[in-house]
Amino acid sequence: MQILRTPAERFADIPDYPFAENWFEVDLGDGLTARQHYVDEGAKDAPPVLLFHGEPSWSFLYRKMIPILADAGFRVLAPDLIGFGKSDKPDDIAFYTYARHVDWLKQWRAAVEPRPAALFCQDWGGLLGLRMVAHDPNLFACVVASNTFLPAGGTPSQAFLAWREFAKSSPDFHIGPLLDRATATPRSEAEIAAYDAPFPDEPSKAGARAFPALVPVEDGMPGVEDNKRAWPALAAYDKPFLTLFGEDDPITKGSEKLLIERIAGAQGQPHRTLPTCGHFCQEDQPEALAQGVIEMAGKAGHLA
Repeated sequence: MQILRTPAERFADIPDYPFAENWFEVDLGDGLTARQHYVDEGAKDAPPVLLFHGEPSWSFLYRKMIPILADAGFRVLAPDLIGFGKSDKPDDIAFYTYARHVDWLKQWRAAVEPRPAALFCQDWGGLLGLRMVAHDPNLFACVVASNTFLPAGGTPSQAFLAWREFAKSSPDFHIGPLLDRATATPRSEAEIAAYDAPFPDEPSKAGARAFPALVPVEDGMPGVEDNKRAWPALAAYDKPFLTLFGEDDPITKGSEKLLIERIAGAQGQPHRTLPTCGHFCQEDQPEALAQGVIEMAGKAGHLA
């Protein structure tokens, strides 16, 4: 297996992404390490907000939310998961596991910002972030979840099964057009190219191809028992927990009901289904999502 590093020139013409690069060395296990890239905007001593992306995006997805949150007085941290964005990319699909991704992200979080933080999570950002909330609830001042869930077996939707098969076997796995199709508002050619930028060739897409098959949506899959064990602690989380889901997302639509019904901190919050909002909600409704974070942080007393 090789640890691939995307050439810097691939990111030379990224639009609306003026953020300085920051790096953390992750212990991947098996004697391997990788560089993880992250955005770090706002004053270092300001209340932190963590923005966790999913599949197959990267921190570019948060370019519209980051300035809003930084201007509101937060330290805004948006990591690129290992295998995505500017972060290094193991080229072996089998090397990626749910448990490893949780461990890698926990390493980054403990080293970069160990203080209690607000969390915004979407897609796999929720599968990782909500697991982390369950493990260490005191490290999270509040949570805003969008188009995500914490699955623990069951029966997957046909839409998800089709996506899983496409990611596994399609010979034309072009990331930028995928992002464009999964938003309710069209992306520009430059934005589509920005989502393609981290993936110059097929080996660099190993993480993106691996992720859908790792979602524990069927009984007996790896991760099911871990998530079952995580759910009682997540359900007991009593700090502000808000769901803002997109009405145009066929993959996770309806999943917010389980979060609202089971999580203590979700009770009585102003949950919304956002109009003109697809799976990649950060593209379609960045202002509403950022304001949701600001509102929950205020309720939690997580303000400067």
